[in-house]
Amino acid sequence: MRRILTTLMILLVVLIAGLSSLVLLVNPNDFRSYMVKQVEDRSGYQLQLDGSLRWHVWPRLSILSGRMALTAPGASEPLVRADNMRLDVSLLPLLSHQLQVQQVMLKGAVIQLTPQTEAIVAQNAPVAPKGTSLPQDAQEHGWSFDIAGLQVVDSVLVFQHEDDEQITVRDIRLQMEQDARHQATIDFSGRINRDQRDLNLNISANLQAGDFPHHLDAELLQISWKLQGADLPAQGISGNGSVNARWLDDSKTLSFSGLNLTANDSTVTGSGSVILSDTPVWALNLQSDKLNLDNLLLHSDIATGTGAQKAQTAVKQPRPVIASDTDEQPYQGLLGFNGTLMMTANTVNWRGMPFSNVAIEADNQQGLLRISRLEGALDGGQLSLPGTLDARGQIPQAKFQPKLENVQIGSLLKAFNYPIEMVGKLSMAGDFAGSVIDANRFRRDWQGQGHIELRDVRTEGLNFQQLVQQAVERSSDVRGQDNYDSATRLDLLTTDLSLDNGVMSFDNMKGESTLMALTGKGALDLMKEEGDMQFAIQVIGGWQGQGKLVDVLKSTAIPLRVYGKWSELNYSLQVDQVLRRHLQNEAKRRLNDWADRNKDSQNGKDVKKFLNQQ
Repeated sequence: MRRILTTLMILLVVLIAGLSSLVLLVNPNDFRSYMVKQVEDRSGYQLQLDGSLRWHVWPRLSILSGRMALTAPGASEPLVRADNMRLDVSLLPLLSHQLQVQQVMLKGAVIQLTPQTEAIVAQNAPVAPKGTSLPQDAQEHGWSFDIAGLQVVDSVLVFQHEDDEQITVRDIRLQMEQDARHQATIDFSGRINRDQRDLNLNISANLQAGDFPHHLDAELLQISWKLQGADLPAQGISGNGSVNARWLDDSKTLSFSGLNLTANDSTVTGSGSVILSDTPVWALNLQSDKLNLDNLLLHSDIATGTGAQKAQTAVKQPRPVIASDTDEQPYQGLLGFNGTLMMTANTVNWRGMPFSNVAIEADNQQGLLRISRLEGALDGGQLSLPGTLDARGQIPQAKFQPKLENVQIGSLLKAFNYPIEMVGKLSMAGDFAGSVIDANRFRRDWQGQGHIELRDVRTEGLNFQQLVQQAVERSSDVRGQDNYDSATRLDLLTTDLSLDNGVMSFDNMKGESTLMALTGKGALDLMKEEGDMQFAIQVIGGWQGQGKLVDVLKSTAIPLRVYGKWSELNYSLQVDQVLRRHLQNEAKRRLNDWADRNKDSQNGKDVKKFLNQQ
């Protein structure tokens, strides 16, 4: 047994010594011209290797090179540049004069996918049919070349489409392995820094590249990412997902299906495609079970309220700082593509409002965005907001035709920080136009008109009926109903409204309840948060007792003016004038009756003459 083990050890030492001698006897620089030629013959790319090649035998047999560059035919800049390249090769094929590269590793590489690195085909160059290749010379002997893996570490990817802004991916780590059928597995990680935002991305995928570049299939099994930085929620946006993608080079189409994506507590599924022509054409069909926009977006601050509200709105994330000679106009991103979007969502949270059964249908034609359908349910009501946004001119033009049915107005007022304590079921149809779609810009420079109906209205702060009855009690012996709360209640309130650069005017206002009826008009300044409203209040119920004065009060509209800051409202009520007119009319009636009874006397004639002169 000992002799057998000794013999095996001697054979192993001889084998290792022989293979090591083979490696030492083979000069790796003999492969340089062959590798350059093979790369050029098979792809047309120019491979440049600087410095000498050398062996590295541990932990695996490798060929090391210095700086390298790979340039596409006719390109002005290299597609790939790297400080170091390592070729892991198989030992046994060297016995048959073959160079079999198991893996290529690039360190400190710069990969540029830009117009400057794209191949330029000569105008007179012949185009070979798809699937054909140049025949190999049967008499040609030399080294064969094969690659099974690719590793990229500590590298940078620069991507740019046409004249778009460059996107740089840093700290790239890529591990790709493929078999003889060009089925590959990929693990990728990288970091994108742009506009003061950091995106960390990790991807694990299966790739079918047997027909590349004509056709490429990718199954992205695991995508994890985290986005942090300016103009984002403090906790950032993170999530994971999976998707199947396909690239068709003939039609320049990238399509995806089976999308399953999470972002914080939101989910998105669906499919889509993009045709990468001079003007990209997008088509998206998405679904969401839950879309929490409050956890994904920072809403524009609305400077209203006092105390805690102002303290809350004062905390802001820094916005991106972009160096530019001129300020970019809003919505310029819409000019560079055409596309359609169809999306449904079971629930959507936006500014604290819980929407349900949301549906969106929109299309963009190089800056002309048409939203043919944008609807959902809110607080038991329905909301529809179709419209258009034209960003093709110097100033964007937005036009929307909102339609609401039985939506709680209190939710809308709270969502946009309007300090008006009002609840009720709002129905509205209108037509509004402006430039920028933003809550503050709507308050400042939008225009439009509409018609409003409010049912089961309750407005806190002033009880119109109570104001009238208490004023009457102070000036007469008539009493009103006791135990009022501090709210005005109406069964129905209708009005026409118009909006002009922050001033919302109301006309033809009519309201009614079992105890009160009113008419009115006025205006609210949305920026200054103040208003001036004139009402005519007719209290038809809630009076104690009967009498002519009560009958007069029930049939008489009392003028009421409410004005000032919304947080410090003032009012002016003209009850004394009504009571004075009532007393004057009552005195005239009684004098007139006395004059009629004494019409033959001189005093009666004098009183009658006096009354006729009034």
